[in-house]
Amino acid sequence: MEHFQAILRLDTSNPPGNEGLVVDYLEAVLKKNGIETKRFANDPARPNLVARLRGTGKKRPLLVMGHTDVVKVDPGKWTHPPFSATRDGGYVYGRGTVDDKDNAVAGLMVMLQLKRLNVPLDRDVILLAEAGEEASTQFGIKFMVENHWPEIDAEYCFAEGGGVTRTGGQIRFATVQSSEKIPYGVTLTARGPSGHGSTPLRTNAVAHLAKAVARIAEWQPPMRLNDTTRAYFERLAAISSPADAARYRAVLTPQSAEAQEHFAVNEPRTNSMLRTSVSPNILAGGYQVNIIPSEATATLDVRALPDENIEQFIEEIRKIVADPAVDVARNDRNTRPGAPPSRIDSEAFFAVEQAVKARYGANVATLPAMSPGATDMAYLRAKGMQCYGVGPLTDSEDGPKGFGAHSDQERILESSLHTFVKFNWDIVVKVAGAR
Repeated sequence: MEHFQAILRLDTSNPPGNEGLVVDYLEAVLKKNGIETKRFANDPARPNLVARLRGTGKKRPLLVMGHTDVVKVDPGKWTHPPFSATRDGGYVYGRGTVDDKDNAVAGLMVMLQLKRLNVPLDRDVILLAEAGEEASTQFGIKFMVENHWPEIDAEYCFAEGGGVTRTGGQIRFATVQSSEKIPYGVTLTARGPSGHGSTPLRTNAVAHLAKAVARIAEWQPPMRLNDTTRAYFERLAAISSPADAARYRAVLTPQSAEAQEHFAVNEPRTNSMLRTSVSPNILAGGYQVNIIPSEATATLDVRALPDENIEQFIEEIRKIVADPAVDVARNDRNTRPGAPPSRIDSEAFFAVEQAVKARYGANVATLPAMSPGATDMAYLRAKGMQCYGVGPLTDSEDGPKGFGAHSDQERILESSLHTFVKFNWDIVVKVAGAR
């Protein structure tokens, strides 16, 4: 808790990042305990920290990863100051409590305990405290993969992306991110002659853009499962109510239109796992009320399935728009590489399943999941590393209350943090410990 609060109190909002604040702290703690560390930086203020405990080399290394930057905050919407790490009512409040300084401190504690107990290892255990995960990977994982790959090369990786879901005080299941969608930006640009607002024009760029956005929003791209999502729905059906189970099983067959529509309306996250998704998120056009603008734009957030052919998908968007006055162009600001899902029959996945039962309950199911969002494991999977996203227990009610990752507030149960550290210990020792 001391280390967790210390790094939560360091403002590493991205932009600008300033991840060096957390790296300084972690490096000092690791060095004090005799653990080998190295810094790598594309920007001196935004370094990455690599710590390594050496094993016998019988097996390839294990990488444990957590990012040190956080998303920005609106302080006026926080009950407790966002960088105060306030403990109140069994919770710790602060930006980064569940994204992702929980993973960073869990990784730190595992390294310290492995060193203190002198645990025999068949694999090197590598801790990567990385910069820039929140929208600037050129300072973090992209930089490390392209310039310092030997320092982090491993057979397996554990990082953010999963979690344990509790609803109404009852643990429902654990998810392990074994795949993720790939973010792309697409810009719609409508053009037409400008003019006086007192004389409406059929060529009005704003009107053409509005129709194009409406068509995109109403479009449901085709559903497609992969190994991860198929296993997710099969296992989720086995632990769900009869009505929910029927819907989850329905998407395993082509005749699932009714179930898909139910998910689109009632479970949008589930719906997003089924397909490449498109969300129109930014509109811009006009600068004065009595002037018809000559140009208006919309930015679409596309989250593609890992094997999606993005150029063909953009061509489908053009067909949906079906308007020569509207240009459709790819606009990638923070995309990540596509890669096949990680295996769910590996020793690392089995270790996670065992730890879930040991720490959260013998009857708690582990579901492989494809994240609709993006993590830095995409860069590692693209290099062939088998990666698994894990996370602490959170209450499903917290998100709607505004306490989730990227929300106006953020918090974690103290008990959840401590259990998550023990869970990380279990999976690291199981995978890397000497037999």
